[in-house]
Amino acid sequence: MRPPPGLYCEELMILLVDDNPSDVELSLHALRKSGLANTVHVVRDGAEALDYLFRRNEYASRNGEIPVLILLDMNLPKMDGIEVLQKIRSNPRTREIPVIVLTSSVDERHISESRRLGVTSYILKPLDIDRFVDNVRCLGFSWMLVSREK
Repeated sequence: MRPPPGLYCEELMILLVDDNPSDVELSLHALRKSGLANTVHVVRDGAEALDYLFRRNEYASRNGEIPVLILLDMNLPKMDGIEVLQKIRSNPRTREIPVIVLTSSVDERHISESRRLGVTSYILKPLDIDRFVDNVRCLGFSWMLVSREK
């Protein structure tokens, strides 16, 4: 299925929030493996994620829409994933964005709070690439997550 007229996969951006370069590369690899052609923007901490989403500070003049998907680590510098998720869910502009948590955290507070805040999926690192790819494919964003022709 193709995106609605006027929307291109570059406009349908995924936000990846992770401070670990190895985990970022693994996530990007999993997204490529799934055949997604979306642009992925990477931020390295919770504060930067919120600045990006709400167009503050260095992102105040950025163009573009909100992401169609957020991939969020829980263990972040400056502001942890739960705080970021609470801010995302409390804003009418961002509350409906699907969030997949990709984390090494088995902290019960993170798990229960993530569920309460409506995450789409909670995936433990080290990332199971096949499970991650299946989760992305099963999200049902057929026009939002545009696959490359194979």
